Amino acid sequence: MAFRLPFLARPALDTPAAGPARPVLDLSGPALTQAFEALISGGEEQGGIESYATALKSKAALFEQRLGGGRAAQLDLESFKLICAHIAPARRRVGAPLERRGFEFFRAAIAELLDGAEDATADPRIAAFTARFPADREHRWVRDLAAELLHTTYPEPYPLMCRWVWDAAANTGVLREIWHGEDVDHKTLEVADDHATFLMLREELSQFLTDNGVFRDLLHYVDLLCAQVYAGYVDSQGGTYLRTDFSSPEDPMQYTRRLLGLDGLDPRTGRSRFKEAAAELSH
Repeated sequence: MAFRLPFLARPALDTPAAGPARPVLDLSGPALTQAFEALISGGEEQGGIESYATALKSKAALFEQRLGGGRAAQLDLESFKLICAHIAPARRRVGAPLERRGFEFFRAAIAELLDGAEDATADPRIAAFTARFPADREHRWVRDLAAELLHTTYPEPYPLMCRWVWDAAANTGVLREIWHGEDVDHKTLEVADDHATFLMLREELSQFLTDNGVFRDLLHYVDLLCAQVYAGYVDSQGGTYLRTDFSSPEDPMQYTRRLLGLDGLDPRTGRSRFKEAAAELSH
């Protein structure tokens, strides 16, 4: 399943007629091919990769039913906890702030974030949401919460913009793992982690998937491919990175599922993986 080019790059559209220049992403075809093949083979061991796309559809339906079309303003506490259970970067960390600030604070913030969100104004919305919280290391998950709420509720205008996809300040994420070039691990990528970059990444990955025979549910398969790329990185670190969110894998798709929040409910008990404040503090 060889990709046609050694790397992917699109020229910036910088003519007046084309509007503002778009980001240029130099992506490694071989790295993408390796991740895609691992995604397919890993999915086969778990009933087929199509089941994961179906699970992402179900997650999107849950978010849309509870949050879409202005319904965020009527969000109840149990629905909020259920939604957070499907957002891996936030579900272990939101419990204590929820207890301190109260649910009304979170509901108001989410309602503002999603009010009129069909207009695809991602960057100012995320900035306003994160500004409600302290700008410190302990609250970095807040951006992930905002990004997941926008993407999963309105997947077309908002690509997945979590920090594990790309975090420019930390110089980590999927983008670095699939970047074309030598010694990428010791290179700082001069690429912003804004809406334009994530849109371009989704466009590039959609083209890659189409070239490799994926024509349906592209939005979900892009997310799956991103998660598989970063799952490979987590696995290469021996499970030590993000160890509060990940444990030793029992199957080749465990990290991929967790990154995408597809393990929000414990399959053995049916209980939510949302961590209450007491559980979070004792973890």
